[in-house]
Amino acid sequence: MAKKIGVYICSGCGIGDALDIDALAKVATKEYKVPVCQKNAFFCGKEGVEVIKKDIAENEVTYVVIAGCSGRVNYDVFNFGPSVVLERVNLRERVVWTQEPDDEDTQMMAEDYLRITLAKLKNLELPEAYVIENCNKRVMVVGGGLAGMTSAVEVAKAGYEVVLVEKEDSLGGWLKRSYKIAPLNSPYTDPEDTGLEARVKEIEGNSNIKVYTSTTIEKTAGAPGMFDVTLKQGGGTLEEKVGAIILATGAVPYEPSKLGHLGYGASPNVVTQAQFEELAAKGTIARPSDGKAVQKVGFIQCAGSRDQEHLPYCSAACCVESIKQALYVKGQNSEAAVYVFYKDIRSSGQYEHFYKKAQSEGVMFIKADVTGVTDDGGNLTIEANDLLMGSPTMADELDMVVLANGMVPTTAFEDPAYGTEAQEEAACAAADAAPVPAPIIKSNILNLEYRQGPELPSLKYGFPDSHFICFPYETRRTGIYAAGSVRRPMDMSQAVGDATGAALKAVQCIEMTDKGGAVHPRSGDISFPDFQLNRCTQCKRCTEECPFGAINEDEKGNPLPNPTRCRRCGTCMGACPERIISFKNYSVPMLGNMLKSIEVPEEDEEKPRVLIFACENDAIPALDMAGINRLQYSKWVRIIPVRCLGSLNLVWINDAMSKGFDGVLLMGCKHGDDYQCHFMKGSELAGIRLSKVSETLDRLGLESERVYMTEVNVMDYDRIPKIINEFVEKIDKFGPNPMKGF
Repeated sequence: MAKKIGVYICSGCGIGDALDIDALAKVATKEYKVPVCQKNAFFCGKEGVEVIKKDIAENEVTYVVIAGCSGRVNYDVFNFGPSVVLERVNLRERVVWTQEPDDEDTQMMAEDYLRITLAKLKNLELPEAYVIENCNKRVMVVGGGLAGMTSAVEVAKAGYEVVLVEKEDSLGGWLKRSYKIAPLNSPYTDPEDTGLEARVKEIEGNSNIKVYTSTTIEKTAGAPGMFDVTLKQGGGTLEEKVGAIILATGAVPYEPSKLGHLGYGASPNVVTQAQFEELAAKGTIARPSDGKAVQKVGFIQCAGSRDQEHLPYCSAACCVESIKQALYVKGQNSEAAVYVFYKDIRSSGQYEHFYKKAQSEGVMFIKADVTGVTDDGGNLTIEANDLLMGSPTMADELDMVVLANGMVPTTAFEDPAYGTEAQEEAACAAADAAPVPAPIIKSNILNLEYRQGPELPSLKYGFPDSHFICFPYETRRTGIYAAGSVRRPMDMSQAVGDATGAALKAVQCIEMTDKGGAVHPRSGDISFPDFQLNRCTQCKRCTEECPFGAINEDEKGNPLPNPTRCRRCGTCMGACPERIISFKNYSVPMLGNMLKSIEVPEEDEEKPRVLIFACENDAIPALDMAGINRLQYSKWVRIIPVRCLGSLNLVWINDAMSKGFDGVLLMGCKHGDDYQCHFMKGSELAGIRLSKVSETLDRLGLESERVYMTEVNVMDYDRIPKIINEFVEKIDKFGPNPMKGF
């Protein structure tokens, strides 16, 4: 495709009042020899859009640059089809709304942002989608409980074939073990029948759903659109090909034998919620020791949950389950005494009605820390500290005590193990090697054929790792989604919604893969990394640092990319010391040209320049929000968006300092246990790489503090001026970069 650039400068929204539009146009036409340059008060209006469309049709413009508002708005208006490259120059939020109007430095900032974009186009090519042949559009659902059955039905309703795999001999999961369930329907006040028979009948009657019971997964190979799954059934194996996978294997109760301090094991009348459910299903609820119908029952919440010595997290479903079981007792005998000892009652959403129903039935709720359970000849006593009264309390002569012993995801049966021995040896062999991979939970469910390990990576507590805020169903293995209580603690009503969401993500994955586009977070992006293998040194940094297992190795040790696993973050590009990895629309030379296009004033002009590399997922939206709120910050900064700080290549730091920039600020997402990085580990990896920058700065004779990384989330817009201005003030104290002017 011939490259013909058209620049369209908007003067609306106060842009024309604050900037010299004609001077901006000269940057395009004189400096960069752009053949088409138009000005308009409102390019986002119907007439303005028609001007651009006319140039595309009649003047054969193939690269459109719109200088006006943020690229995060009006993206639907400025959609000129897949054959046109579109770039946006943010003059409104990033310049006009954050700087003084009609000012020389404001004008210089605007002109630099136009230069940055035009320099970007010098290396930018229209990417071609990687489309696999015969993309498989079937979805495999692993786990036949409530979440798994719901996902299977929802995918089938959307018109896709489903392979449903269950390790037990029949579908149902915890529904099979439940007498009743907490209400899923209005008025949300009474326990309901499980509805299992109807759910199973719906699945068996759906021609789009193929069910395997008494079946486990022996091996999962491949990638989105082309997973090859080997199933183990009886003494033989079966092969299934699918395009996406939903893991819905649920959770299991926390091991009650670890709760001896609450009487479990010391008395047969101290039982778990699951055991109490079995008793209720038999008819009359009687205590196990002698078969006596219960008259007084105590429930202990958070038995092992929200406890650093057991499960540090809330298991979410326990409160509602205890309310349900308390109503069982009241339903059997309205005069029975029922006590619920709790830390906090968490009956979210409509379950507040359920909680109030239990209160109206006479169930006593006591906010307390339980200190122990004792047995006196079959009668039990719960001793506790009342947190509201601030004094000891107790419930005695209890027939039974029921422990809400929390839930553990099925992905956490075994102890965490690090990656392969080869990975660990490589990490230890060189001081600059990539960090040891995060722990991989080996629970023998999916048995993935990934170099990073056989199961889904876990951040903590054994739950499959995902971006819990923005992309809650995804895992760190593209095309594999988690639903229900295996993903996070949740009750049954939440599991139904969760399973539906995962089903939609699986369908989206299949359709985007079929078109060659990324699924998330850069949905629809058809670019993918290209490797110049003739220069590869087999250092393995790209294969080890990729958070998503998108790069394997061939027999020679060269990187072997899996394009449909790729999420287009560019982490591999940032990791490569030889700079052999690039995207057609995002590369190391491209970013280098962009920063080199910025005009850096001479030292005697006393106009310092600070370069900001800002993550497009959190930092850029926060910067836009700062502009929308008219928050002013330093006129000396120039901002270049990056896909993820994980794509940061250290050569950019070297280029910036050599160019004469006085400082470089990196604005990335929060990392750590409660990370908010859309690409999981990008900001963390950038921080590790940045620790090596001091060597480069020492070599250049510069202070290491001239380069700094900070964490920003989208709601930190009000902190933006403080972050930027304080860094600029610090740089100003160091004085000009001695490389300036060379």
